[in-house]
Amino acid sequence: MKKNVIKFSGIAVLFLGVVLVIFALYTTLFLLIYGVPLFIIGLVILLNEKEDRIEQIVYKREVKKKK
Repeated sequence: MKKNVIKFSGIAVLFLGVVLVIFALYTTLFLLIYGVPLFIIGLVILLNEKEDRIEQIVYKREVKKKK
């Protein structure tokens, strides 16, 4: 379930960044200050699979300790 939440968060942040960048192109360029970093953060969240693997390893260790 946690992986789905992370993917949803990444997609939401990415979408918000794209919307702000497009909106900035038609209105004021000041919104690019917010749009571009949100877009980059969304990509990082979506493409960060190494952290997911680390969390799985830690979770497996915690389960073994409980048994």
